[in-house]
Amino acid sequence: MPSKRRNRWAVLPLGIASAVILAGCSPTELHGFLPGFVEDGTPATNHTDMVAGLWVNSWIVLLVVGIITWGLMLWAMIAYRRRKGQTGLPVQLRYNMPIEIFYTVVPLILVVGFFAFTARDQMVLETQTEDPDVSIVAIGKQWAWDFQYNGDDGSTDDAVWSMGIQAQTDAAGNVDQAQLPTLYLPVDKTVKIELQSRDVIHSFWIIDFLYKKDMYIGHENYWSFTPTREGTYAGKCAELCGEYHSMMLFNVKVVSESEYEQYLETLRDEGQTGDIQDAYDRLANLPGTGATAEGDE
Repeated sequence: MPSKRRNRWAVLPLGIASAVILAGCSPTELHGFLPGFVEDGTPATNHTDMVAGLWVNSWIVLLVVGIITWGLMLWAMIAYRRRKGQTGLPVQLRYNMPIEIFYTVVPLILVVGFFAFTARDQMVLETQTEDPDVSIVAIGKQWAWDFQYNGDDGSTDDAVWSMGIQAQTDAAGNVDQAQLPTLYLPVDKTVKIELQSRDVIHSFWIIDFLYKKDMYIGHENYWSFTPTREGTYAGKCAELCGEYHSMMLFNVKVVSESEYEQYLETLRDEGQTGDIQDAYDRLANLPGTGATAEGDE
């Protein structure tokens, strides 16, 4: 049998084995072991697949580059090793123009490629919905969270809110999940969250959503997305913000639209209505202006 045909038959089992292994991977494994994926493959948001794709494909490229580099290093160590009886230095080469060009052009292509794909995805992630189904204000504070749900037109006149406390633990150090601040979101509805801080810089991170954004003092930041799977998701502050930073936790509940509206009615019945964005800020003055915050006049 010709050598090419033998090689072809030798590669075939490897291809079949690779296909079988990949077919048996769970969605979590196929998405680089990132959070936010379940067995049926439904992502947590409309952007989760895109973020995971950028992560996994970047690692695939880096691993290929690594394997080639390690292989060349190993080959050079073996092929050019000092052999028995050899003395002195090996033949020295000043340069090799093709190799110099290769080692310059390939990294340049990689850097430009990584930048282009990252910029493309970031453009999508940072594009804000102008007319969202749900408008929410998330406010970070040392060391908890407040959430304000604005009206249908984004107005604060008929807004409702909830104010949270920092994570509480039992004697064994376990966090009481029932006391964590909870953000409610309706499934399959466009959401726009305005991110604010009452004191220092915080970072709003819903882990399974694979994205986080900072919260600045006196400066609004926004995040738009669509939750696509019902469930309860963990959130936390991702910016070191003081002594109890690790206890600045919250939960996110993605529920049906009817359950979401029912929750808002519960807040309304408890009298938690109106605008709380400024009334409870710790800072007496707006940074850089000397102006007194509305709630402190």
